[in-house]
Amino acid sequence: MDALLNFQMCGKLLMGIGASNELPDLLRRLGKTRPFLVTDKGIVQAGIFARIQGILEKAGLRAASFDRVEPDPSIETVAACLDAVRAASPDVLIGLGGGSSLDVAKVVSVLLTNGGDVSDYVGIDKIPMPGMDTVLIPTTAGTGSEVTPIAVLSDTREHLKKGIVSDRLYARAALVDPELTLSLPPRVTAYTGMDALTHAIEAFTNRHAHPFIDVFALESIRLIGQNLRTAVHNGADIRPRYNMSLASLFGGLCLGSVNTAGTHALAYPLGGTFGVPHGVANSLLLPYVMEFNLPADPARFSQIAVALGQDVGGLSPAEAAARSVRAVVKLSADIGIVSRMRDLGVPADAIDDMAAAALKVTRLLNNNPRTITLEDAKRIYRSAY
Repeated sequence: MDALLNFQMCGKLLMGIGASNELPDLLRRLGKTRPFLVTDKGIVQAGIFARIQGILEKAGLRAASFDRVEPDPSIETVAACLDAVRAASPDVLIGLGGGSSLDVAKVVSVLLTNGGDVSDYVGIDKIPMPGMDTVLIPTTAGTGSEVTPIAVLSDTREHLKKGIVSDRLYARAALVDPELTLSLPPRVTAYTGMDALTHAIEAFTNRHAHPFIDVFALESIRLIGQNLRTAVHNGADIRPRYNMSLASLFGGLCLGSVNTAGTHALAYPLGGTFGVPHGVANSLLLPYVMEFNLPADPARFSQIAVALGQDVGGLSPAEAAARSVRAVVKLSADIGIVSRMRDLGVPADAIDDMAAAALKVTRLLNNNPRTITLEDAKRIYRSAY
């Protein structure tokens, strides 16, 4: 009860079916006339980019664009996008896509006004000045990046993912339109949904958990447990798509105040060294890290089990807590999530180096409910191998 809550979010949030249609009016209210779209080739191929362009053009707005954002974007991609933005001289950046495109838009926005290199801002609260205004439009239900002060990039030289955390990264506005997720393939729906679940579980079991954030986290867990299977196997159904977008949004609202923990820290080397997509790495490692963390707070893990539909009546606290892991494993299996690192081509002899790399992610490990030592990290990786 003595914890100080520090909660902030984007300047304006529009969430609902058809929210993307409000983009021109939003830009008009912000006084913006020269938008620049940051996106990826998949969004272009899915027709979503053309849809947003059409909405803008109908309102008399022409947008320049950069469409070369890759999954788990590199620092080099940010530099290329920055060059394109400077050449176009826009007055607002629109991030359109999954967390990767949104994160690139965020980082480019602050580089435009602060100068320097990405390396200058890695860490917490290192950005002195606000960036160019951003409007973030997610097309996946996973990262919640549209409402977070966080951007994560891949350092290809160090083979590690690095995070930038600053209030300067909050968007001027976010448009969450579940219709934009209807074309999301089942595999991407699965691992982005599990990414959202990881956010919620790690926020709820966090060493710095707070009752205000718990409300978002538990509702996110409940929505994912009830809707992710249908969203994966019947992606044309708008109702589970809506609920997953809401769950992802709730998960994102947890991150600015509480953030994630051990699962994310251990996932970073999988992405940085072996190119495993962020959502896949989190999905794979989540049950193993949960199992390690169970003794730290059985009561909270019991609540997760209930939120995921488990009957814990008559069980001891430890048994009820263990049901949360069982529920996550079952959900992962039902939606086709890979459950072993070896199935992703990760060699066993990489475990020691990955464990050492993960231990460097102290900003997240410090949130974990149970201290993870180097040997603990190795054991978790071996369990997941």
